[in-house]
Amino acid sequence: MRAAIISFTEHGASLARKLAAGLKKQQIICGLWLKKRNASASDFPDIQVLDGSLSTWTEAQFRETDALIFIGATGIAVRSIAPYVKSKKKDPAVLVMDEQGRHVISLLSGHIGGANALTLLAAEITGAEPVITTATDLNGKFAVDAFAARRDLYMDSMPLAKEIAAALVEGRRVGMRSAFPVFGSVPDELDQDGIPEIGFSVTVREDAPFERTLHLVPRAVVLGIGCKKGTEEEAIRSLVCETLSRYAIFPESIAKIASIDLKKEEQGLCSFAESIGAPFATYTAEALKNVASDEAFSESDFVKSVTGVGNVCERAALKASGARRLLIPKTAKQGVTVAAAIMDYTVCMED
Repeated sequence: MRAAIISFTEHGASLARKLAAGLKKQQIICGLWLKKRNASASDFPDIQVLDGSLSTWTEAQFRETDALIFIGATGIAVRSIAPYVKSKKKDPAVLVMDEQGRHVISLLSGHIGGANALTLLAAEITGAEPVITTATDLNGKFAVDAFAARRDLYMDSMPLAKEIAAALVEGRRVGMRSAFPVFGSVPDELDQDGIPEIGFSVTVREDAPFERTLHLVPRAVVLGIGCKKGTEEEAIRSLVCETLSRYAIFPESIAKIASIDLKKEEQGLCSFAESIGAPFATYTAEALKNVASDEAFSESDFVKSVTGVGNVCERAALKASGARRLLIPKTAKQGVTVAAAIMDYTVCMED
């Protein structure tokens, strides 16, 4: 995680140093800036003196960092970030701390951006009083957006997440379902047995156990892909999208792409993996031959004559996922084959 800390006085700069040192121990790397009239870089060798516009600086940090911490007046922070605030899913965490270190405020992106958690950490480091205003935190209720953010789960509907938060604050029970094993204590306000009107499901499928269902999607699906030499990225993308749609699998669930090592530099495959931000793993024909499965593979004599193994996509999906059963069997179109398997995944209720 990368954070930017900006202060406006010498006392604030000292506090920034202390905070940065503490955050570094938590693997949070901080850049330090000082916006102060007539400040000399020689007087602050470990802090960058900001001579330019605070607004321009803020815009850059919104793009480049995970968190901004203002040590100064709340009004300065609010005016600085206002033009760049977009959405809960995109905005970085923003904190404000007074220059005496008495209070630290979670100002923006409390749950998804992690500002609430960072506020508690900053308070612990500096001795400041944490100020958190989100209703679920104040009422000690389960926060579905924070739960999802800490586990890197994709949420398919922010409006539903807000509805769930409101229901919990009002004392209503919310449904919970999981396609994966659940470990830890499930909060009492989450109903795992009944069918409330609204709830969430931890799954890779577009199921609907409740009238209004929020889907929390883990990155747990491995795609095995084979293709002819020179296959364009768009042909691969087209079949992947078509196949996932047919089986009602969220594209956001893709964790990894896998194939045979003959394809490790196949441009279409490499470009597709890069475009969706998934690592691309390849295996030798011998390794794929030795993959164990509870099901028979869809073998091809022609593929075997070219690659040394009769099925690439299914075997690669199982190899990379560690599974023994396929989520999606081989699907072929225009020289591309796709299969999918799902990795072991568990839902931990406790942080």
